[in-house]
Amino acid sequence: MKRICLCMVLVVSACFARTEMLPAENDLFAVMRRQMVDRQLKKRGITDNSVLKAMTRVERHLFVPQNLRDEAYRDSPLPIGYDQTISQPYIVAYMTEAARLGPEDEVLEIGTGSGYQAAVLAEIVKEVYTIEILKPLADSARSRLERIGYRNINVRWGDGYKGWPEHAPYDAIIVTAAPVHVPQELKNQLKVGGRMVIPVGAYFQELYLIVRTDTGFSQKRLLPVRFVPMVNGKGGLIKT
Repeated sequence: MKRICLCMVLVVSACFARTEMLPAENDLFAVMRRQMVDRQLKKRGITDNSVLKAMTRVERHLFVPQNLRDEAYRDSPLPIGYDQTISQPYIVAYMTEAARLGPEDEVLEIGTGSGYQAAVLAEIVKEVYTIEILKPLADSARSRLERIGYRNINVRWGDGYKGWPEHAPYDAIIVTAAPVHVPQELKNQLKVGGRMVIPVGAYFQELYLIVRTDTGFSQKRLLPVRFVPMVNGKGGLIKT
């Protein structure tokens, strides 16, 4: 079993291997990133300057498989293995803006994937705690984020339904997979005034903004979305 798990991690790592790029390639990706922000985000109503700056800085092509790098800045989700996807740039920006983040915030993310959303959050907030249920993805995301240079992201392999209570309460929680119902344990880990952005539903899904108040929780429907299902299981901590 250990040998099989190791092979899975090596396969994921190989798919995302960071190769040395020529200056011209770096310049091209920078141009594509600026075009993504201008055409896909600003023109569709994203106005939070901190979000726009983060989306400009984070190199999305480093978070997709090598053979898909040329498609990294298109307005579409992309596969990252294990039947998981990296969300389209607009949805990442929309959810980040909806969470109304500040520089001193501590944020919990459910569904690390390749680490892209966590990187965007880390450009804006003080600390990010992110949970991934698939160990090969958790391991590769941790390595990738460390290699790029993020020091305010903590990755955990585990069950997102349970959250990360050791570091609660959080200023915000962003969920990147869809449960059928909002997990109560995640709601309980919000501060009063804390915001959760979460897709909910089976086949037909809606994105919701949930805010913890002095007396309970308020809920606002934002827009229809399509995310991979949120699953539960057992996992363990990956220390950073």
